[in-house]
Amino acid sequence: MLVAETVGNQPQVIAKYKRKVRLAEGIGSDGRLSEDAMQRGIDCLAMFASMLQQHHIDSDAVAVIATATLRSISNADEFNARALPVLGHPIEIICGMREAEFIYQGMIATTPSDDRRLVIDIGGASTEFIIGDGEQVLFKTSLPFGSVTFNGVFFAEAPIQPLDFDDAAAKVADVLAQHREQMLNLGWNAVVGASGAVQSVVEVLQHRRVSETITLEVLNRLKDEILAETSLALPNISGLSAERAPTFAAGVSILLALFTQLQIKQLNLSGGALREGVLLMLQQRLASKK
Repeated sequence: MLVAETVGNQPQVIAKYKRKVRLAEGIGSDGRLSEDAMQRGIDCLAMFASMLQQHHIDSDAVAVIATATLRSISNADEFNARALPVLGHPIEIICGMREAEFIYQGMIATTPSDDRRLVIDIGGASTEFIIGDGEQVLFKTSLPFGSVTFNGVFFAEAPIQPLDFDDAAAKVADVLAQHREQMLNLGWNAVVGASGAVQSVVEVLQHRRVSETITLEVLNRLKDEILAETSLALPNISGLSAERAPTFAAGVSILLALFTQLQIKQLNLSGGALREGVLLMLQQRLASKK
């Protein structure tokens, strides 16, 4: 949750609130969200509702956005119905393409550059790819894989094996195949990453006081460290927080696969993404009503 005020026609963040919920862990084989996961989500929204009251936010100045997990489950209507009286605002479930648009707008607003860039946002249950020149989006797509879903499929048992990384890489290659040639033909001058998987790696690098630029060498070293662990908690990886540990291997596996498939040489963390893009949309909506 971000709280912002408009300064010079731009939203300026004045408060942030976050809780790890990992809704996608609760998606069952029947396509429904489990009761436990649903309750975790409702509890988080109750906390957000309290923050809305504390900040005295007007009802027309609130946007509530849901992405991949609520897009994919069959009982999203039930979740929304239970969330509405708790939060006091309806949840808008956006499509993957709309999510990609928000991510790109949030990125260019916080990470300005004249270069053509590939933006990658690895979420819990989906990954978005956008190629753009400045304000112009040349390519965008949202694909159904993410750190939380990969964690359940490929990295649920310890010790993690090389074959687990191989299987994850094969899945990424399979899903990405329909877009790979178009993306490589468009090309880019720089790659920017967002969301939890990239943030987790950057936090480890920050802790170790080394370059925060992610390279294939960095990812392969982290893979070796993961393979040396005997517990899924990955307790011996310097700089990895307990909060980030459950999906760290899955995130590294996705990044490794993308570096190979898209011939990426280096990747840097974006200054903003989805949430900042939503803030811009909300600020523009409010400005148009004046």
